[in-house]
Amino acid sequence: MNAAALRAAAQARYPAFLARLAELVEIDCGSRQVAGLRQAAARFSGYAADAGLEVTVVPIHDDTAVPLGDAVVTRLSGRGTRRILLAAHLDTVFPPGTAAARPLTVDGATGRAYGPGVCDDKGGLLAGLAAIETLLALGADGFGELVLVATPDEEIGSIGSRPLLAGLAEQADAILCLECARDNGDLVSARKGVADVEIDLHGRAAHAGIEPERGANAALAAAHLTVALQRLTGVNVGVLQAGTRPNVVADRARLVVDVRAAEPAAYEAALADITRLAGSPLVDGVTATVRVVAPTPPWSGGPGTAALLRAAEQVGGELGLTVTHAATGGCADANLLAESGVAVLDGLGPVGGGDHGPDEWLDLDSVVPRVALLAGLIDRIS
Repeated sequence: MNAAALRAAAQARYPAFLARLAELVEIDCGSRQVAGLRQAAARFSGYAADAGLEVTVVPIHDDTAVPLGDAVVTRLSGRGTRRILLAAHLDTVFPPGTAAARPLTVDGATGRAYGPGVCDDKGGLLAGLAAIETLLALGADGFGELVLVATPDEEIGSIGSRPLLAGLAEQADAILCLECARDNGDLVSARKGVADVEIDLHGRAAHAGIEPERGANAALAAAHLTVALQRLTGVNVGVLQAGTRPNVVADRARLVVDVRAAEPAAYEAALADITRLAGSPLVDGVTATVRVVAPTPPWSGGPGTAALLRAAEQVGGELGLTVTHAATGGCADANLLAESGVAVLDGLGPVGGGDHGPDEWLDLDSVVPRVALLAGLIDRIS
């Protein structure tokens, strides 16, 4: 594909990208904010329909049938044979009222846009649509089918979207994930596995002054367990709660533990060690229940990812863009999609940073070259 034409077509999509970004950022759509997530899904569905894509809205629920919002699945058929899946998400981590307090702003001196979700992942989602529109403008239809999915629950581990993502991944020949590039421009070629482990300790209450020996102190057990868990590699006790009053032997305590590991064996070993330690009699009379929430296994790249990286490097070279990559400690839907065995590459949105914080930013100067890179990569692997 002619690099100059690719850049020009991507540049033509930039005004619409920026207008859409402002519209999506003005919607509060943190995880579980169902009304806002449905509004964001409806707005994105409109953008995709206007571009000529087939749009399907899929209601998403958790395992207790509580609504989490809507996923949007868009499709575009071509004349080729390969099916390419693009994956992004609608939800953010911010509470209601954030969009009104921090609407999209642009710093002309730095070329950065600021706002909730501007980088994670509204910028990436809209870059995916812009890349498809770029291909349409150039008449590049060598793919068999392009599928772009936007889910409403990535920030809480895609607890309801996992079956949808698994089904789409099984049908794909290549998967391109639209989390934004790292703040230095790196694509993402591997991600650590992550799990939250909830440990509830059950003791027995008693008067702390009169008959403490009748109690079983869950707070003490939690303290011992915290020390033991912190000795494990890749484990962090982030939440520790215990008791109700200072003069009562605590009959309950709760820990929430973060687990991260780059390799599957280390990930499974950490989870097994947590279960073993929680089951030890740290304090007589205190028992534990352990629940692993939204386990997301490591994605360590592999030959398929390496092949996609080579293609991205080739397209980048033609565009005058140096393509670099890195592994990262944060997990994303790329981890789940890689379980299919299909080749995955992530970080294909524009360059951004400050994720989950009040200064989250998107480099607007990176939008056109990164949309061109994504469009060229889709065409190259088609």
